[in-house]
Amino acid sequence: MVGGNPQKDAYGFRAWRDPGPIPGSGSLAQFEGFLSALWAATFCIVGPEYISMVAGEAKRPRVYIKNAFKTVYFRFGAFFILGALCVGVVLPSNDPELTQVVTEGEKSAAASPYVIAMKNLRIGGLPHLVNALLITSIFSAGNTYTYCATRTLYSLAIEGRAPKILRKCTKNGVPIYCFVVVMIFPFLSFLQLSDSAAKVLTWLTNIITAGGVINFIVMQGTFLCFYRACKVQGLDRKTLPYYGYFQPYGAWIALGFEIVVVFVYGYSTFLPGAFTVESFFTYYTLLILFPITFTFWKVLKRTKFKKAHEVDLVWDAPLIDAYEASFITPPVGFWTEMLQLIGLKRNVPVDKRAV
Repeated sequence: MVGGNPQKDAYGFRAWRDPGPIPGSGSLAQFEGFLSALWAATFCIVGPEYISMVAGEAKRPRVYIKNAFKTVYFRFGAFFILGALCVGVVLPSNDPELTQVVTEGEKSAAASPYVIAMKNLRIGGLPHLVNALLITSIFSAGNTYTYCATRTLYSLAIEGRAPKILRKCTKNGVPIYCFVVVMIFPFLSFLQLSDSAAKVLTWLTNIITAGGVINFIVMQGTFLCFYRACKVQGLDRKTLPYYGYFQPYGAWIALGFEIVVVFVYGYSTFLPGAFTVESFFTYYTLLILFPITFTFWKVLKRTKFKKAHEVDLVWDAPLIDAYEASFITPPVGFWTEMLQLIGLKRNVPVDKRAV
């Protein structure tokens, strides 16, 4: 930013002033650009809720899961907010190569704004590093999504909400049939190789993104019901392993924002002369299916909503208390365990399963 690059260009925040972070003339065009960026961010932001899925397999869930959730704030701040700031600094929004990438729908690492900025500044080597980091990132994300999708499908089968055959596990406890079903979907990525089939992949992407937002909406609603049950039954949330501040206001704000996002992300469909049945269902299929499937299940199973004083806030807590009380060694921090594993620190009890 201050000239420490091969071009000796002290560009600072120049790209923010000219042409600005969002191209287009007029407030309406810039607002549409904001909505487009918001929807793209929504697709990327899923993931923190997956930490809770590991709770059933963590050795000390009340310690390690709580610490893992606390790191989410810093991860989001560094990788999303700071990352977006950096993109706006190093690359103008009207860069010719960036515009071409967006127009032609380039999906390779060459489409990365970081790579384009490095090429503009003639920084050698770093684009290859970005490509390597993308491979590791994709591999890590693939592992996470495969695990979470498999466990979700297995849990649905255990609860009777999916075919019983999916309950089959190997000797090591891997739900093998669930894994096979999940691994069918990655082959859909080959649809991107064809221009016509790529539309199907875009449709699936929009549906999945809408599902992620609806997932967050359900979580906010679940928490608000939990909060009310705690108030009615006199349970002090501060006695729990994790305590969320600014509640229930934070949940209400998030719920309202997420509802707005899930309804307006397909705004382009309702522009004058742009409405088509295909585009409407591309954006709002899951928004229509969600209340239908929810109502169908409530009617089919005749389940009822529980009142705040009827909610079971204890459940398996005594079993978890007894399980965690069975450990002799105290919980150890992540870096302490890693240092001992590589031999740099001694006389510290290592919880290898937690690592």
